[in-house]
Amino acid sequence: MSYTNLPAPSPEQGLSSYMREIRKFPMLEPEEEYMLAKAWVEREDAEAAHKLVTSHLRLAAKMAMGYRGYGLPIAEVVSEANVGLMQAVKRFDPEKGFRLSTYAMWWIRASIQEFVLRSWSLVKMGTTSAQKKLFFNLRKAKNKIGVMEEGDMRPEHVKQIAHDLNVTEKEVTSMNRRMSGGDASLNVRVGGDDGEGAAEFQDWLEDEDADQAADYAERDELEARRELMTEAMSVLNDREKDILTKRKLLDKPITLEDLSTEYKVSRERIRQIEVRAFEKLQEKMRALAVERGMMKG
Repeated sequence: MSYTNLPAPSPEQGLSSYMREIRKFPMLEPEEEYMLAKAWVEREDAEAAHKLVTSHLRLAAKMAMGYRGYGLPIAEVVSEANVGLMQAVKRFDPEKGFRLSTYAMWWIRASIQEFVLRSWSLVKMGTTSAQKKLFFNLRKAKNKIGVMEEGDMRPEHVKQIAHDLNVTEKEVTSMNRRMSGGDASLNVRVGGDDGEGAAEFQDWLEDEDADQAADYAERDELEARRELMTEAMSVLNDREKDILTKRKLLDKPITLEDLSTEYKVSRERIRQIEVRAFEKLQEKMRALAVERGMMKG
């Protein structure tokens, strides 16, 4: 799937011009979206994929603007959102019964957050989960208690935010100083190149429901569970591992009928092996989670 034939935001073009351009692409009705997705899945129809992507460029731009307070060129953030959107279209399964926009939101947000973390030298992938949550939630926490000014906060504000976000006061102070120093473009006007009101443009685009901290916490938990599952698979024999993988872990699961033919046993026997393997996997994952303090015994 090519990214080169999509509209691309740039500082020279201006975001208002980019938004006018992408609003020309029509929104899709559910049935049309389903048929286009089927065409991509079954035939890798590039034109169908292009229509799916372009019809959701406004969603990607709206979500990108929810991250405009991190001092990064917003055109680059929008471009990263579009990359996430393309990944979503590439992996979208229309048979699951939900709309592309619902599925795409996770991929768009993940792509943006990875870009933010790569771009900010103060947050590396080796930092703790709590620090990442603090990074993505500090500004919202400050707004919640009415702290609008930049620079050091009063001790009582630091204490409350530390309590609310479950981090130390020292971490709050340190992160606030770094973000205040690096956030040079927080108040840069957007869309002023052609006379349109920047504030109106931002208000229209802002994702009021974005909760980057919660999203990142969910991603951390998902990654931890995947690691546990990979290690826990060691309790399965080769046949159990193969059957469970083909029945539970593939985008398009293999049917009981096909597996019964492959292993020359009945469909019911395949089902029994699948159930037992899943039970063994869950039991091992729980044991590993307790061992590592991720859950109580």
